Amino acid sequence: MHDAKTVTAPDRETGTGGDGKKPLSPGLKQRHLTMLGLGGVIGAGLFVGSGAGIAVAGPGIVLSYLIAGGLAMLVMRMLGEMSAAMPASGSFSVHAERAFGRWAGFTVGWLYWFMLVVVLAVEATGAAQIANGWLPAVPQWAWVLLFMTVFTAANLTAVKSFGESEFWFAALKVGAIVLFLVLGVLAALGLLPETEAVGLSNLTGQGGFLPNGWSGVVSGVLAVVFAFGGLEVVTIAAAESDDPARAVGRAVRSAVWRILFFYVGSMLVIVTVLPWTAMKPGSSPYVAVLDHIGVPAAGQIMNIVVFVALLSALNANLYGSSRMVFSLAERGEAPRALLKVGRGSVPRRAVLASVAFGFASVLLNLKWPDSVFLYMLNAVGAVLLVVWGLIAASQLRLRREIERTAPERLTLRMWGFPWLTWTALAGMAAVLLLMLTDDAARPQVLWSGAATGAVLLVAWIRALRVRA
Repeated sequence: MHDAKTVTAPDRETGTGGDGKKPLSPGLKQRHLTMLGLGGVIGAGLFVGSGAGIAVAGPGIVLSYLIAGGLAMLVMRMLGEMSAAMPASGSFSVHAERAFGRWAGFTVGWLYWFMLVVVLAVEATGAAQIANGWLPAVPQWAWVLLFMTVFTAANLTAVKSFGESEFWFAALKVGAIVLFLVLGVLAALGLLPETEAVGLSNLTGQGGFLPNGWSGVVSGVLAVVFAFGGLEVVTIAAAESDDPARAVGRAVRSAVWRILFFYVGSMLVIVTVLPWTAMKPGSSPYVAVLDHIGVPAAGQIMNIVVFVALLSALNANLYGSSRMVFSLAERGEAPRALLKVGRGSVPRRAVLASVAFGFASVLLNLKWPDSVFLYMLNAVGAVLLVVWGLIAASQLRLRREIERTAPERLTLRMWGFPWLTWTALAGMAAVLLLMLTDDAARPQVLWSGAATGAVLLVAWIRALRVRA
């Protein structure tokens, strides 16, 4: 396979066309990136999926989110360091290629693209289910078609349109969480009508803070760690801003701490206001708290928030997948036809290629929801950890190279290098090992491992052909 390149080599992967002109125009502003970093990771996994984590960890879910969030923060800091020093539309795929060679960039790029287009279909289907509940006369497939068409059209226009829509989507989600935190704290202090101060009774009762011990906290980590997926898109988007290096640094700095505050703060409010035994997997703990403090139509309010969160994630994943496959095409790792850029400097063929797979995935989900689509979900279930692992490994290798050849590029530095990078890698390995011991999570590791092996095999064959 190809040898890694140093950062001083001519960049064939930085997003420049054959004529030296950058085909993707800078249309994103700092506020777009900041809000994308904040809102891109706030989705249905937090609003609904957190109930499963509470059910296994009890109040200890706060520690589960601290551990999982801490791991995500380390990964984003590493990615932010590399992206600020070497901004590129392919982000971590480009960094992996620079660090280890073309096989690494090919592998992580295609795995991430596959993960995004599969998850994109899940989000479209989830939003369609909510909309179908509001208007049963309109079939679910029609809602899916509508959402996919609308967001495909939005992503085919100038990148500024994506930035604006995602800004307002994220603003609504962030506003909803801030309002929830305010109401929850007031309820816990007994400052709302018909509420009494609860003190620490729900944190220490019903079996204590760790009712299922540290094993429950670990199970909680497995249940919530993948909710932090999506943060990576902000480093992809930064390449389409006026000052990529500065923009990605500011976005990463502002996002990681605030997201951890939103996640951990929400969980702390939930398990303080209500006993953890009142939570049911599959039901939103946010709805339970809002119902408890007497917010009218809490269920429908949260349905609207989840609906917006799903559409926001659909929009962001379509954007991220199109830019990733475009970057792969720039580097000769995907069909060159995908490099066609239309009005507004938008890679239209890359957008259509990504959404085409999304449409096909949705059709599979509608026709065989309990078979084919389940396998596809399992195939990408642990891919995020593979991506994160390659980000960490790339940062370990590139940091020394940048320090040696271009130290002025290190405007954003990884904390405690290299020890915290190794700690993050150990944490990812531990999560994968724990997933292998969990009956529910094991298929995801095995299927994702098979998908990773298949992509690596293709990369190896391509390398042999190039050498021949």
